Amino acid sequence: MNKLVEEKLDLLNDKGHLVKPGFSVREIFSYHRKMIKASKWRIKEWDYYCAISKNFAFSFTIADLGYMALINASLLDFSSGKETKKTKMKFFTFGKLSLPNSADHGNVIYKDKGRSFEFINEADSRVIKVSISDFCDGTSFLANLKFKKYNTDQRMLIATPFKENPTRFYYNQKINCMNVDGEVQIGDKIYKFDKLEDLGVLDWGRGVWTYKNTWYWGSLSCFVEGTRVGFNIGYGFGDTSKGTENVIFYDGKVHKLNNVVFEIDDKDYMKPWVFKSDDNRLNMTMTPILDRVDNTNLLIIKNIGHQVFGKFNGYLVLDNGKKIEIENKIGFAEKITNHY
Repeated sequence: MNKLVEEKLDLLNDKGHLVKPGFSVREIFSYHRKMIKASKWRIKEWDYYCAISKNFAFSFTIADLGYMALINASLLDFSSGKETKKTKMKFFTFGKLSLPNSADHGNVIYKDKGRSFEFINEADSRVIKVSISDFCDGTSFLANLKFKKYNTDQRMLIATPFKENPTRFYYNQKINCMNVDGEVQIGDKIYKFDKLEDLGVLDWGRGVWTYKNTWYWGSLSCFVEGTRVGFNIGYGFGDTSKGTENVIFYDGKVHKLNNVVFEIDDKDYMKPWVFKSDDNRLNMTMTPILDRVDNTNLLIIKNIGHQVFGKFNGYLVLDNGKKIEIENKIGFAEKITNHY
């Protein structure tokens, strides 16, 4: 099943089809938007960062979805169980945000009246600088965070086709367990991140999807006895017969998993979520703290789902059989259905 791609090659051929579907642990594909053989209305490109501390988290998104763009900053307050966010929507962008072809090179910058977002790639870090003049009830928002870039770290990378149409594909990288340092100020309140305690994740995606999909995604980045540990799990997007996105991260190395199933009460997303791999190398329960509900319905454009933050408990088993116990570590998982 899981086909490891190791040689460097173009992501797409001259027909706009994936050259070699599969997974990798480093950025080996060359992605070029001009190679896509699909309508500009269908192209999706995004960078999503999430920095998590024990009492709060912040997420930042710049996404160009063709017919519209989303620029978002969110505070997730675990004490109150509430989200505060500011989202800008721009219509008919069609790639004008100029998101880079690589997760490791190039910057993403968006500015308009009262808002500035900068995702900067430096030699040893990914710098997030965001300012919003009116974040909530007239309060200002100022973020200056550094996500530590480990150039030797492995990552989760997949190139996934869709059986329905060979010009549709999902190219995604998840870079977990990056130390986060810096602060976010909202009005007079300051939220500080400590690189010795706090970690973050980058979800970097490019692709052309089919119209309707439901996907599942779970992510954890934490310390266990001083070592960076985490996982990325998920399914529901495209044909994963050549490679799933299920991996364990341990001290910068990837340990590959096959299939993982999410057990969710769809009537109450604040009940515990359970996650199990088919080889019994991942067994987790997440006790929810906060539910980010999205219920966007613009007729033909819909995004309905729940991204839930909570405390994970359970175990992970590495390739060498070593068992890692996870106790009350904060991460998130989501179930999203979209039509666009």
